[in-house]
Amino acid sequence: MKRMFKRFFLGLALCALAVPALAGEAAALPGDSVYQVQSSLTDQDGRTVAWQDLRGRPAVVSMFYANCHLMCPLIVASGKALQKRLTPQEYAGLDLAMLSIDPARDTPAALREVATTHQLDLDRWHLLRPSDGDVRTLAAALGVRYRAQPDGTFNHTSVLILLDREGRIVARSEVTGLQPDAAFVDKVRETLAAAP
Repeated sequence: MKRMFKRFFLGLALCALAVPALAGEAAALPGDSVYQVQSSLTDQDGRTVAWQDLRGRPAVVSMFYANCHLMCPLIVASGKALQKRLTPQEYAGLDLAMLSIDPARDTPAALREVATTHQLDLDRWHLLRPSDGDVRTLAAALGVRYRAQPDGTFNHTSVLILLDREGRIVARSEVTGLQPDAAFVDKVRETLAAAP
């Protein structure tokens, strides 16, 4: 019996040592991580998710709005073209996240329609609506500029941004057509290969 108690307390002591170490590991983000921004978002299914939930896997992110008929469809098409250049293993290791700059109109239903229209794989794509107050903060962290126009459209940076698993910006690719530039694709592959 004495031996059993000894083992029990030894186990408790080991757990007490391990828990703070694990908590510290989860909490420590690099200072230049965009996940330092605390933001709660709503996805295309109406679920509330944290911006930091993307942490742990490389991700390609961009900002858009659902009513855009010019550059935003190109951004999405460029992301899909990027996926097609990856091996199945690389494909499975990469998340793609589109953050709305128009949260007033980009309801979950509007985001879902974008996903349906573009036949997005929602296991990999995340269409996310930040709160009004968080849009500018997230845009600043990602280096995205935007401005609302009187006719309801937005002028905005059209870019794919590669984040490593900790949310550090690794590379950017200005979207000018349906295909991402080759150097950006190489950087995505390199980042995926480096991810554990």
